[in-house]
Amino acid sequence: MKAAVLVEPGKPLELHDLTVSKPGPHEVLIRTAACGLCHSDLHFIDGAYPHPLPAVPGHEAAGIVEAVGSEVRTVKVGDAVVTCLSAFCGHCEFCVTGRMSLCLGGDTRRGAGQPPRLTRTDDGSTVNQMLNLSAFAEQMLVHEHACVAITPDMPLDRAAVIGCAVTTGAGAVFNAAKLTPGETICVVGCGGVGLATVNAAKIAGAGRIIAVDPMPEKRALALKLGATDAIDAGPDAAKEIVEMTKGGVHHAIEAVGRPASGDLAVASLRRGGTATILGMMPLNHKVGLSAMDLLASKKVQGAIMGGNHFPVDLPRLVDFYMRGLLDLDTIIAERIPLSGINEGFEKMKQGHSARSVIVFDQ
Repeated sequence: MKAAVLVEPGKPLELHDLTVSKPGPHEVLIRTAACGLCHSDLHFIDGAYPHPLPAVPGHEAAGIVEAVGSEVRTVKVGDAVVTCLSAFCGHCEFCVTGRMSLCLGGDTRRGAGQPPRLTRTDDGSTVNQMLNLSAFAEQMLVHEHACVAITPDMPLDRAAVIGCAVTTGAGAVFNAAKLTPGETICVVGCGGVGLATVNAAKIAGAGRIIAVDPMPEKRALALKLGATDAIDAGPDAAKEIVEMTKGGVHHAIEAVGRPASGDLAVASLRRGGTATILGMMPLNHKVGLSAMDLLASKKVQGAIMGGNHFPVDLPRLVDFYMRGLLDLDTIIAERIPLSGINEGFEKMKQGHSARSVIVFDQ
């Protein structure tokens, strides 16, 4: 199969022929239909976040099950599935207390001494699997707890972006923030995750949804997806938000991963408000509260992958799309072949558009 391989940080991905192993116990072989380009992948490609190399990035995907290993109970051959990097074991402390997205997923990966899932076809050398998935490839071999079956009526190019951007953004609203209808929210950053957050806030009945982004094109998309207001992320943005809402917002969602964005989210809060950080901040950065913020009972929290329970959440998000509540079409800016992946990431760096989605020949 063809796959885009990260060989060296800071260098373009390379297309290589890889061999995928046969499914073992609890493993599922998926023919990839589509995969979104996520900023999280770019952090690994640029070297900001470390990972053993060579590796195949990509984690926001959908496809069709081609084969299953022994003991697989959740999907079958022919199922349409969406993958999720929040692979869960099902029996650790986090899983049994309902915090599946915090599971470290050790049991969902092949152990030491077992053959690798991916190897180079020419020399048999190991290629590392990234984030349990490695979806920039024509096939994926994953644990059954890294995918979920969806209705076959769902278009798979739209389903792919549910696997990360929409699950994270919607999860921040529904799971982490637990937004109450009528509450105010600001969303800092209107890329794929931020736009999904805006759309979810509309579905949840937010009273006012303020989108913040330096790019006018993205602010326009946010307004289309349900934002009531859209402002530039300038130096006075927090002051403007506080004035607009007469004291600040109940919820601020940071969806960029930049220190200034985290500070803006905290500064936009009203008394008792909560800032939820979704973006992948620099590893040495700290987001915090001042003494006055603490006296005002403000809070900061993380929400990896939106604190999802993806076997339940993803089919519900698919249903939202099928019923016309969730607008995935606006989030997707373009559809590209695997050969265009590096150009897609260059467009991402420019920051003018939302999601690029790789569509594989079926």
